[in-house]
Amino acid sequence: MPRTPAPEWLADRVSQGFVADYKPFVMVDGEGVRCSVYVAGCLFACEGCFNEDTWSFRMGERFTPALEDRILADLAHPAVQGLSLLGGEPFLNTGTCLALVRRLREELPTKDVWCWTGYTLEELLEGSPDKLELLENVDVLVDGRFELSQRDLRLAFRGSTNQRVLDVEASLEAGVAVEWAGLVRERT
Repeated sequence: MPRTPAPEWLADRVSQGFVADYKPFVMVDGEGVRCSVYVAGCLFACEGCFNEDTWSFRMGERFTPALEDRILADLAHPAVQGLSLLGGEPFLNTGTCLALVRRLREELPTKDVWCWTGYTLEELLEGSPDKLELLENVDVLVDGRFELSQRDLRLAFRGSTNQRVLDVEASLEAGVAVEWAGLVRERT
C-alpha cells in the first residue's frame, strides 16, 4: 500500500534538483504532442508503479539552465500543445517544476500544463505554499496514488480507478474536484 504524505514531505528537504528523464515531442503523456519532464524522487512508493526507477531523488541529471532552455525551445514548436510533469513526484520537486512552469507561463502562455501526482487535490490544497503555487499553474491534474488492486488498463491517462483527471481551474473555482471535460469515457 502506498504511503500517506506527511507534513515533513517538503520539496526543500527532499528534492535534489534532478530530472530522471526528458522526452520531447511525445503523444502519450496527456493530450496532443507534449514535452514530458520526469522529475527524480518520490516518497509514495506505490506497489506496481510504472516508473519505479524515478523514486530516487538522485536519478538522472541535474536540472540546469541549459536543460531548461532546451525544454522551452522544444515547447515553442508550433506542434507542441504543452508540458507534462511526471515522475517521480512533481510536488516534491517544486523548485524544478516551478522554475519551468513560471518561464513557460511567461514566454509561451498558450501552452498547457499536465501533471501526474500521488497527492490528491484535497491534500495539495492543504499543502505548503510551493505546492499550492504549482497546483495553481497546472491545467490538468491526474491525482491520487496508484492502487495495484484498482488497476484498469482501459483508463485514459491513469492506471487505477481511484485516480482522477481533473480540471484544476474549474476545481479551484468550485472548491471541489471537477473532472476534466476533455476526458473520454472509458470503454465498458
